[in-house]
Amino acid sequence: MTASVPEPRWRGTLLWWPRLLGSITRAELVFSLKCFAAAMLAMYVASRAGLPRPFWSMLTAYVVANPMAGAVRSKALYRFCGTLIGSTATVLIVPALSNTPELTALALALWVALCLYVSLLDRTPRAYLFMLAGYTAALIGFPSVETPTAIFDTALARVEEIGLGILCASLVHSLLLPTGLAPAVLGLLDRTARDSRQWLHDVLRADAGEGAARQTFDADRRRLAADVTQLRMLSTHVPFDTSHLRWTSGALAAMQHATAALTSLLAAVDDRLQALREAEGDLAPDVQAMTARVDAWVQTLPSRISETASPVDEAQVQALLADVRALGVLAGETPLPAWSHALRLALASRLEELVLAWQRCAELRDEIGRGLGGAPVPTRRLPALGAQALHRDRGLALLSATAAALAVLACCAIWIATGWRSGSAMAMMAAVFCSFFATMDDPVPMIHGFLKGTLWSVPLAAAYVLAMPLVQDFGMLVLLCAPVFLLLGCFIPRATPGNLAMPILFGVAGALSMHDTATADLVNFANSMLAQVLGVVAAARMTALVRSIGADVVARRIQRASWRELAELSAPAGAGRRQLREDSYAARLLDRIGLLAPRIAQAGGRIEGVVTDDALRDLRAGADIVALQRARSALPKGARAAVLAQVAAFFEALQAGRRERPAALQQQLDAALQGVLAEPTRLPGEQARAVAALVGLRRNLCPGAPPPQGLTMEMSR
Repeated sequence: MTASVPEPRWRGTLLWWPRLLGSITRAELVFSLKCFAAAMLAMYVASRAGLPRPFWSMLTAYVVANPMAGAVRSKALYRFCGTLIGSTATVLIVPALSNTPELTALALALWVALCLYVSLLDRTPRAYLFMLAGYTAALIGFPSVETPTAIFDTALARVEEIGLGILCASLVHSLLLPTGLAPAVLGLLDRTARDSRQWLHDVLRADAGEGAARQTFDADRRRLAADVTQLRMLSTHVPFDTSHLRWTSGALAAMQHATAALTSLLAAVDDRLQALREAEGDLAPDVQAMTARVDAWVQTLPSRISETASPVDEAQVQALLADVRALGVLAGETPLPAWSHALRLALASRLEELVLAWQRCAELRDEIGRGLGGAPVPTRRLPALGAQALHRDRGLALLSATAAALAVLACCAIWIATGWRSGSAMAMMAAVFCSFFATMDDPVPMIHGFLKGTLWSVPLAAAYVLAMPLVQDFGMLVLLCAPVFLLLGCFIPRATPGNLAMPILFGVAGALSMHDTATADLVNFANSMLAQVLGVVAAARMTALVRSIGADVVARRIQRASWRELAELSAPAGAGRRQLREDSYAARLLDRIGLLAPRIAQAGGRIEGVVTDDALRDLRAGADIVALQRARSALPKGARAAVLAQVAAFFEALQAGRRERPAALQQQLDAALQGVLAEPTRLPGEQARAVAALVGLRRNLCPGAPPPQGLTMEMSR
């Protein structure tokens, strides 16, 4: 028997390259060509203008590159503002502390930490501005410690070079075959509508109470939560887009709010239907007929923005709403028990809100569609939520900032102690890499991946250092850079783990930039690369010691944040402050559901102390707390503060790790419910809203509790 001879590794590599090159798409090739054109244009103009570091302009053109033109312009604006702020901070810090290198290092490290902390609290693309303001000060400040008198000229030159790279990238990506945001945003809108309709259909179908059908709900809500969060993040770039989409930014923002409200209403309707099944054994024929009618009406609405949508039939909506309200008033010939009647009233209230929310979404989608065709879109005033509508983790942001400061200080200590001339690059890299990946639960693997790419770039960068003296003019430089930069540029848009295109490109561009300072020899190259590698290693080690935590820890922190907010939402507050919390809580809880889902999946589907259904329960409870706050006048005077205090105490107990339900909570909810049912209010609809809120809180906070006994009901007229 002949022993098999293993295939040489070099042969496998040669076979791998054709497959890699063959996978390049036309869009990726066009993107790479535009990036290279912008980079070369920026470097040519910078050289002709006499700027000291033209390669900074070239590298900037790649840093701000994005397949979508609107994102390039948005990122460019944030990058320029961040560079300007960081440069200003450097001009103020370095000269003032030039005689004390230790204090200079401390001040720059604290500045990096402060900017990183602020950027992590702002989870919109605007966070890039704050992060860049931090590490730009490190990039300019540390190399200038030895020449503090020239810091103003250095900072001004960096702003000019980076600004030139930003301008060239914005022009090229906006004018040459621009890729608009419209396909991505409209595709996401269509997917959001499809996922929400699917969830509604699953909730309202006749067999929704069966076990097999219930298993689909979790996937429905996870998809919709992810859709809403992605839409919120992507639409930040819409005002910078090159198409008519930018005129619809107000309607898109309103659509986000409407979809967030729609999600909590879908969850509430699902729960009320389940409660009716438990109370009556099955849904009554009139309830089934009404849910089927609502489902059928929603399915008739346009499913795509691109469709020619006619205005929603207002008469049809009003007729549907009238029948929905009757569901909570009419009990048929046989009087229903008070608890069943209260459940119907709660269901009718949520169905009415659901129909109105869906009508709102349909109108906004039609408005966006008309705006894409060039029609004027009305200006909208929305609550100034901004980043407040997204989850913030101040503790984790503080840990990230601390890790960045300690990594920079450790590198500066080695630099000062050894007197190593290239030591400034070590501190610079520590600041950059602690900032780049701080949004991840465990940034260390990504930092190691970037380190791997940097090491792969060493032989290629060394070849460029040796070849550059042969370059006689700009045309030769373009020809020299084209093969590597065009190839790497094709792979930059691929958001895949282990993508080494950007770190290799950075390593090569960093080596090329040595020619700006006439230090492009192998000795300086070796020192520079060693300093960069040590800086990345320092960032990884310090992050591992201070900042890296598991997905399970982050998931528990996210859940506790929801409980803390719901406790605050239950407490009395000023009208304006409470209104702002009520407007933003649903979007924030949806964002947390979207954050929890991948972490639970990463942990194998289960995390100790984190129940997947708790996030949806919190979403429903938040909507009920808001409704109860708004219908406080319908509650008996003695019960108003007591009920909300018990609800706040319940969520405070969850934060402290106590999951047992206080007996007083159910008693207060039942007493308040009886008081509302027995004393109808004069304001039409207020009693129904209060009943719906109390029933919802009882269902969410007291699951499995038997129906309240001795309820009597007096409906308002």
